[in-house]
Amino acid sequence: MELKPEIDALTHEHVFLGDRHDDNARRTLWVVALTAAMMVGEIVAGSIFNSMALLADGFHMATHAGALGVAAIAYRFARRHARNRRFTFGTGKVGDLAGFASALVLALIALAIGFESFTRLFEPRSVAFGEATIVAVLGLIVNILSALLLGGGQPHPGHHHPHGGGQHAHRHDNNLRSAYLHVLADALTSVLAIAALLGGRYLGWVWLDPVMGIVGAAVIAVWACSLLRDTAAVLLDTSDPHLEAEVRHEVEGPGDARITDLHIWRLGPGAHAAIVSVTGEVSGETVRSRLSPIHELAHVTVEARQTA
Repeated sequence: MELKPEIDALTHEHVFLGDRHDDNARRTLWVVALTAAMMVGEIVAGSIFNSMALLADGFHMATHAGALGVAAIAYRFARRHARNRRFTFGTGKVGDLAGFASALVLALIALAIGFESFTRLFEPRSVAFGEATIVAVLGLIVNILSALLLGGGQPHPGHHHPHGGGQHAHRHDNNLRSAYLHVLADALTSVLAIAALLGGRYLGWVWLDPVMGIVGAAVIAVWACSLLRDTAAVLLDTSDPHLEAEVRHEVEGPGDARITDLHIWRLGPGAHAAIVSVTGEVSGETVRSRLSPIHELAHVTVEARQTA
């Protein structure tokens, strides 16, 4: 938390990257490499086995590789420009911007899978079940490894964290979360594809493939909407009611001050800024002292007007 007097406002830094920024960046790069390798493998296998199913899945994975690449670039950009004074409050939101873009891509992928699956319900196509199953299993293994690399400390993909709910909810990295959701989406489509391919090969249930595709598209769409909602809230500087309530409790609790204006917004993972206007028999330094236990507040501006 910024405790220096206002006169030092031009000298302190505005670096609000997450505590695990560099570690998350390295893990994301590993996942980009794994995903790109699997993408090339599927496209090559599809060409060799003349399987449109494998080719389609390979190009589908290419979109995920691209989104993961955006996440990796966002980490690098945020670190490189963390102290660039052009960014008034630092580059902590770059990850949220990348997460929002990735969520849009994820939503488009869900629409494409759903549309293609719905079409195939009425126009069944022949599938190379054996070859496709082998590659789908390999893809699932790659996705599991990628999920293990990215999954540490990530919230459940379908669970929405409003802007309060405890310190953990304030600290999640939406850039890493977007990469994690792309990996989970690939894993889900692999599991459903394996089930559909086995059902088609041994039971003759050709209709199972498009049905599984529709189910997968629906789940991915829910994940994408959740990520869009959370990242948009950060980019639009929405208020945090839980943090606001905590600030009011700390400042107004002793009974000698009243908050007349309060603005709180997120600067990056685990870091929020606050502008607090207070009237009463307290000084600005007293207000800062009362706010010091709230660790989520990384940058505080106080306006104190003492009553006569």
